[in-house]
Amino acid sequence: MPDLVQFELVSPERLILSTEVEMVVVPGTEGNFGVLPGHAPLISTIRPGTIDIYQGGAVTERIFVVSGIAEVTPERCTVLADEAMAPDSLDRSTIDAELTTIEGNLPSLRDQVGRATGADRERLAAELRHLERQQSIARAKLQALAEISR
Repeated sequence: MPDLVQFELVSPERLILSTEVEMVVVPGTEGNFGVLPGHAPLISTIRPGTIDIYQGGAVTERIFVVSGIAEVTPERCTVLADEAMAPDSLDRSTIDAELTTIEGNLPSLRDQVGRATGADRERLAAELRHLERQQSIARAKLQALAEISR
């Protein structure tokens, strides 16, 4: 039997998955990283994307995560995800509509931030960062849907 690494995916509500895997690939903020048995210790923040779980040399399961952190030791990979869902639970038309709305609002909000001053500028800048994050999440969801349809 090949060496395995313990993988756990935890959300604020519950333990989603706890299993031994050949490899897991996590969407870190600095890029995807693969975890095999014996991996060097690592802590990374996570960007929106899919976690790929490998068994038998192939991806056997994908899970979409919005954000969180991953902790890696030589024996284990634990992902603490803010949100996690099966990519096939995502609805393309809903995400497309959401992305269209977001991208329609961004230019105006950017213009408002550029003209505002003081506390109004700070409030609008925070709103802009939130909207840009929502755009990033929506795009990652569409990418996840594209990956599972291949």
